[in-house]
Amino acid sequence: MVVLSPFLSGRQQPEEENRLSLSPITNKHIMKDLRTRHTALLLFTFLLASVSLSAQTGLQQKLSEISAITETQPLESTEFSEKYVTYFTQPLDHRHPEKGSFRQRVIVAHAGFDRPTVIITEGYGAAYALKPQYREELSRLLNANMVFVEYRYFLESTPEPKDWRYLTAESSADDLHAVTTAFKNIYPGKWIATGISKGGQTALLYRTFYPDDVDVSVPYVAPLCYGTEDGRHEPFLKKVSTDEDRKRITDFQLEILKRKAALLPLFEKYCTEQEYKFRAPIEEIYDYSVLEYSFALWQWGTPVGSIPLPTATDAELIAHLLAISDPSYFTTDSTNASFFVQAARELGYYGYDTRPFKKYLSIKSGKGYLHRLMLPEELKDMPFDKTLSRKIKGFLQKNDPKMIFIYGENDPWTAAGVTWLKGKKNIHVFIQPGGSHLARISTLPEKKKEEVMKLLNEWLR
Repeated sequence: MVVLSPFLSGRQQPEEENRLSLSPITNKHIMKDLRTRHTALLLFTFLLASVSLSAQTGLQQKLSEISAITETQPLESTEFSEKYVTYFTQPLDHRHPEKGSFRQRVIVAHAGFDRPTVIITEGYGAAYALKPQYREELSRLLNANMVFVEYRYFLESTPEPKDWRYLTAESSADDLHAVTTAFKNIYPGKWIATGISKGGQTALLYRTFYPDDVDVSVPYVAPLCYGTEDGRHEPFLKKVSTDEDRKRITDFQLEILKRKAALLPLFEKYCTEQEYKFRAPIEEIYDYSVLEYSFALWQWGTPVGSIPLPTATDAELIAHLLAISDPSYFTTDSTNASFFVQAARELGYYGYDTRPFKKYLSIKSGKGYLHRLMLPEELKDMPFDKTLSRKIKGFLQKNDPKMIFIYGENDPWTAAGVTWLKGKKNIHVFIQPGGSHLARISTLPEKKKEEVMKLLNEWLR
């Protein structure tokens, strides 16, 4: 920062010219005085610049040296000594930078230059990571730095215009590679990639495309689906937990459908109040919400004992359905539209078994619901590409990177989990008994938790 003193500002120049028109002796003294004052100004400016630089932390100075970062803002943190949100310039297409760029939000939290670094391969938006109290599990367990990368096409990392051609798994891996490469100049120690759900998928595909970028990968509850309607989830739901639990769930779904005449007006009123917009008639959305119910209940670990009995009132039944399977999931303006595009294009998804409810449904089949209800209109005919799932599966079969997979036993996404891989020295799978999509290292039984930490500490030496 340069500060102009009053005697060198443009406003003072005429007065200086008048002073120089005096006698030679006076003029000589004035010139000497001006030289002295000019030297003082230079010294003052230098000192100001030095103070400004010294006021910066070592991390701030290092962040300023990353050319791709165009903006850095400090964040409050109760967990780290320093925390910043930065904006990282990324090409839309890393193979063809001339096609344009966008700003990707990257949050950096500092534990120490000598500490390992956890890169969170978020599959969605990063807003929650801005909270002062936020600290990702591995970063806490390992006292590690945290580099949190918001996924392209979500929240503040959305290009304008939104050209769907550039929303691909490979591009997301390229984004992560660019961020990791830049930040390794700041954090040269061991690196761990981790993410939850779609973020876990992202950690998995990142390791596939760039196997040497990180030392360890820990995907949480990460599916590896083989199609838009993968086919493994429906059989999983027929075997999960106990016969009694599954019967109570099915009985609830059937009761909701049997009472459709009474409950549909309540359902429609709720959707109107919430200003939900759908591509299908409201009765079909009602049916889809009932079909989604069992998946959603097991995914988030809702206690089966909380399900209303068939004798419950209309108000009790509809309130429970909306609490577990909110119809916002099927709206045309869902905040998860970018995810649905990727699910339909290459990440895959799940289907519904309509057979137990066929008698009461207004829809003939649940097949194709993702394209019909949740994709942008211009993409509703987009075909699924199996290249990604084949590439990831082949990578895991042929290689043995240091990876730890965490799953919940009752989570329907575990049906498509990497639980089939056997005979690997470095790839380990841990399943929380009775666990849901909320399975973490901290939720594992104590013995399994100790085993995970032993592996991590050995790998990070």
